[in-house]
Amino acid sequence: MGRSTQSKLSLKKPRQVRDAEATKKQILDAAEAEFSRYGLSGARTEAIAKGAGVTTAMIYYYFQSKEGLYQAVLQRPAVEMHEVLQQLNLDRLPPEEALNLLVKEAIAYEAAHPHRGILWFQEANQNQGKYFKQGNWQENFAYLIEILERGMAEGCFRQLDPFLTTLHIIGVCNLYFNAYENIKHTRPDLQLLSPEMIEQHTQAAVKFILAGVRNIGD
Repeated sequence: MGRSTQSKLSLKKPRQVRDAEATKKQILDAAEAEFSRYGLSGARTEAIAKGAGVTTAMIYYYFQSKEGLYQAVLQRPAVEMHEVLQQLNLDRLPPEEALNLLVKEAIAYEAAHPHRGILWFQEANQNQGKYFKQGNWQENFAYLIEILERGMAEGCFRQLDPFLTTLHIIGVCNLYFNAYENIKHTRPDLQLLSPEMIEQHTQAAVKFILAGVRNIGD
C-alpha cells in the first residue's frame, strides 16, 4: 500500500466521525423543536427528518426509534449542564461566590436555549417524568445542594431546606425563559430576550437569591 493511499485512509475516519456528529446534532436540534411543540406522543418522525434535512432511515440508524431519539433529546441538556458545572470547580470557591457563579451560568445556559424548558412541561404532562428521571439531573441538583449545605455549615447561609431551596433557585432562574411565550404579553413594551434584558434578569436574580440565603444574624 502506497504512502498516499495510507494518508487518504488515515484522513477518512476522522472526517466520517465529524460528519456523523454534525448529522446527529442536526437531528437532535430538529427533534428538540418538534418534541417541544408536541411532546413524545404528538411528534412526527417525518417532520423531524424534514427539519434536519435527513431521511427517516438516518434517524433510526443513529437513534433506533422515536423513543430513543426523545431520550437523547432529554439527556442532552443534562449532559451539557453537567459539563459546564464541572468546569467551574465550584467546590474550590467560597459558598456565596460559588452560588453567584452557578446562578449566572445557569441563566446564561437558559438564555442560549430559551425554548428548551418546554420539553420538561411536555414530559411532565404526557409521561409523568418517565424519561426525565433517566437524565441524571440529580447530579446537577447536587452541585447546588452542596453549595447550600457548605454555606450553612460555614455560617454564611441561614438554615434552609437544601432541596426546596434548590427548587426555588431553579424557578427564579428558569421561569423567565420557560414561560416566556406567556410572560411577553404582560410587558409587550420590553424585549425580554434581548441581551440587555437578560443581563438585568441575571443581576436581579443573583441579588434576590443571595438576599434570600444569606445569614444576616438574629
